[in-house]
Amino acid sequence: MTTDSPARLGLVAQLTRFVAIGALSALVDFGIYHLLYSLGLFPSGAKAISFICGTTTAYLLNRRFTFQSSGGRARVAGFVLLYGTTFAINVGTNALMLAVLPAMPLRVSAAWVIAQGLATVINFVMLRTVVFRD
Repeated sequence: MTTDSPARLGLVAQLTRFVAIGALSALVDFGIYHLLYSLGLFPSGAKAISFICGTTTAYLLNRRFTFQSSGGRARVAGFVLLYGTTFAINVGTNALMLAVLPAMPLRVSAAWVIAQGLATVINFVMLRTVVFRD
């Protein structure tokens, strides 16, 4: 009886799935951010809550479908460390962009997109090379 795990997906397949799951997770993040912001929650609070919701969605789906991992304590610890770091980068970048972007239509959305883009690049590289490496 063998307990071979399925073959790891290649870079292109992982990146494709990561982008698709990322788009869904970004919609969760973006929707919650704008909802909370429109309800009067201060921007960093809205971003913090939305980031956690989007990140949880992304982690659960990427763990299963992109990196085909069963999890485990080490992976969860790596995830918490990585997302704690990208949480600070994401919320900080969002706040910075709100401070430096000129008053314009979609300013709040532009700040969100810039912060999300930076966090997404960091997350893919670190998930693939550190958290879910096999």
